Amino acid sequence: MGTVFLRRLGWYLVGLSIGIVFLVFFVQKKAGEKGVEFCYFPNCRVLKDLRAKPITYAEGLENRFAQDSVLWHSFFTEGEVDFGRSDTKARPCAIYTVINNQRRVIKVENCESRVLVKSLK
Repeated sequence: MGTVFLRRLGWYLVGLSIGIVFLVFFVQKKAGEKGVEFCYFPNCRVLKDLRAKPITYAEGLENRFAQDSVLWHSFFTEGEVDFGRSDTKARPCAIYTVINNQRRVIKVENCESRVLVKSLK
């Protein structure tokens, strides 16, 4: 009876140690700059989708975003999507309102193959 328990305990500890190694690997990758990104919430999923497509700008906005990459970064990586002011059901392209940390607002049109930045306030 005692040897069966020790054998089971040994296999349990082997499995536990393998699981801990995998967990540490994923947590370190998540914490790194180029790590694994887990997007479960709607805000994160929309911003990730916007970053994944080629971005075009409405007339007059192209120069502003080309000169100020920090502004672009503040909207598409750290921004908050205001779903109350967005039209997610619009066809053919959903329209999202994104607010950055300086309370500036852009409206973007999220089409299947591209993103159009329509306005900056």
